[in-house]
Amino acid sequence: MSTLEVSGLTVAYGRTEAVRGIDLLVGEGQVVTLIGANGAGKTTILRALSGLLRPRAGTIRLDGADIAGLPAHRIAALGMVQVPEGRQVFSHLTVAENLRLGAWTTRDAAARHHLESVLARFPRLRERLTQQAGALSGGEQQMLAMGRAMMAAPRLLLLDEPSMGLAPLFVEEIFALIAELKAEGVTILLVEQNASAALDVADTAYVLEVGRITLSGPAWKVATDPAVVAAYLGG
Repeated sequence: MSTLEVSGLTVAYGRTEAVRGIDLLVGEGQVVTLIGANGAGKTTILRALSGLLRPRAGTIRLDGADIAGLPAHRIAALGMVQVPEGRQVFSHLTVAENLRLGAWTTRDAAARHHLESVLARFPRLRERLTQQAGALSGGEQQMLAMGRAMMAAPRLLLLDEPSMGLAPLFVEEIFALIAELKAEGVTILLVEQNASAALDVADTAYVLEVGRITLSGPAWKVATDPAVVAAYLGG
């Protein structure tokens, strides 16, 4: 069963088309990764999917309903939640306040349940609930950004460069979490510069070059493609 189906997606900034004719399929319970060089259009795709950019053309179907052009808050309420590149926590708010913002679509009782689940998953956040988010390390802020998204109990999680700028130990923790979420049945679309780690955890992979998909298939197969090895895996 497909959770997300994207067909012919084209997104432009003014007259410049950043991505053209993108087709993507994310099956329920899968981790699908989108890899490519800086400037290839990966973040543009996620921003269009989550309603932060309005597509010029194409369809975006979530559970069969076309959501292209819907505002971001309505898409989040439907269960597709993005963890943005660079974390973008509210630095002047506390950890607890940041987490509560993620639960705006849920009832109070559900929010309390989700909060306990997030804090069990991220013990560091429990220790820092009253601290301002801006005082956290980069890795802790990434945990907070992911925890904030998990407060909405998403059916589809969009992860934009979750390991960017993190120390190796935090990178390992983030990918261990992605594997854990996958085992729990959370559907994930992952954009990631660390192609090797992304391909290891993903079921399916798409390679994006200059706004177009140039290769797709099972992640293990994409990882053995000579061009991918040479460009992204250090071969």
